Amino acid sequence: MSVGMPSGATAERPSAAGASDASGAGRGANRWLALVVLSLAQLMVVLDSTIVNIALPTAQADLGFSNDARQWVVTGYALAFGSLLLLGGRLSDLLGRKRLFLVGVTGFAVASAVGGAADGFGLLLVARIAQGVFGALLAPAALSLVSVTFAHDAGERGRAFGIFGAVSGAGGAMGLLLGGILTQGVSWRWCLYVNLVIAVIALIGALLWLREGEWPARVRLDLAGTFTSVAGMVGLVYGLGNAAAKGWTAPSTLGPVIAGAVLMAVFVLVERRTAKPLLPLSVVLDRDRGASFVSIGLSGVGSFAVFLFVTYYLVDTLKFSPVQTGTAFLPMVGLLIVGAIVSGALLPRIGPRPLVPIGCLLSAIGMALFTGLGAHSSYATGVLPGLLVLGLGMGLIFGSAQNAATNRVHSQEAGVASAMVNTSQQIGGSIGTAVFSSLAATAVASYAKDHAGSAPKGQILADATLTGYHLVFWISAGVFLACGALTALLFRGGPLTVSDDVPPAAAH
Repeated sequence: MSVGMPSGATAERPSAAGASDASGAGRGANRWLALVVLSLAQLMVVLDSTIVNIALPTAQADLGFSNDARQWVVTGYALAFGSLLLLGGRLSDLLGRKRLFLVGVTGFAVASAVGGAADGFGLLLVARIAQGVFGALLAPAALSLVSVTFAHDAGERGRAFGIFGAVSGAGGAMGLLLGGILTQGVSWRWCLYVNLVIAVIALIGALLWLREGEWPARVRLDLAGTFTSVAGMVGLVYGLGNAAAKGWTAPSTLGPVIAGAVLMAVFVLVERRTAKPLLPLSVVLDRDRGASFVSIGLSGVGSFAVFLFVTYYLVDTLKFSPVQTGTAFLPMVGLLIVGAIVSGALLPRIGPRPLVPIGCLLSAIGMALFTGLGAHSSYATGVLPGLLVLGLGMGLIFGSAQNAATNRVHSQEAGVASAMVNTSQQIGGSIGTAVFSSLAATAVASYAKDHAGSAPKGQILADATLTGYHLVFWISAGVFLACGALTALLFRGGPLTVSDDVPPAAAH
């Protein structure tokens, strides 16, 4: 019996026939319609992480705000989303997953409409913060609904998480393309308005095909855990966000990071002593779930190098337009989808232990291929091979880790386990942003200083920039290799079994 499973719960995999009998033929079809709804909602949240970044320069010129203010449009969303994920996951367990899903989708859509109609920086910032708040309700509710919908058949669960993982991994790259198309072809405001289209479809589908399932007994919210987790996450995300622009030794970086780390340590102590904790530590201490959170977090650190520094290379060195840049990532998206679907098919047979490390190894190879990029490299021979290998690797990681992170978890803890998936990725991305941006800036400055006068200034700057990119790609490859080694040790061997603990819950 794994840590976190209730007494008497079985981890044996039910037969396919038993699963079919339990759900009924019609419900089996509707489960997949429910998955489409949940994947659409997840796509809306993931798209927003990159699509707004593409629109920001145009929005800044239109509304007339400063560069410092522009950064807050990104930071405000990240602070709200990252700090409230655990609370959102716990609320979905306590108040009902479908209810929180509907609230999250509706609120996210309204906030997007307000942001798209903003006539100044203040209203745009408020809308972005509101998007983060409702995204923190929506994301864990969606993932936990996938988990409880496909809780009783390992084969179906693997395929479902392969699809959901593909959407989660590919959404960022799709946001780059869609953001470029909408910003250039229509208006930056449509980078926010597009969420209304997705939200309406998701809401209609949710009302048709999602149901609440069995509600847990009502318990009081862990207020001490809520306060320390929210405050700790705010400190970490805010401090790491300042590191790239102001340096690691700046008070605005060190102060929040240290305070955030201390508060998160206090949070762990609080959770150990609380009868009904916000985050039951058994959720994290289970070997498979812990390994999943590690792989998602470290992949978030490593994959940041793709979406930022490869984008920089395409735009600044190869002179790609925003639409061309987004299109350039599509082959990676295709291989990511393939990798996620393959992981979904293989996970019930061989488990995550070989799949995630192999995905990490492929991702490391993809990153290493990027270190050969030069000032005159072509997309087809220089960029594309790395994107293809990396996409396949990331698909294996996301498809396997999201499944294992929410597998065999108590039904009343599915929401908070799902929230930990998103929290791990958010913290990983924040660390990657801070560390890689800082290292690249240092490498560029050092190269320019050491080679001053040896060539024309423009040539030195171009070479220095490539040196910074290469350093980031090598370190990212190392992060993926470390992730592969850790997960090979942490994951249990053998097929991934499912639990009878979670009642069928999501499809009519």
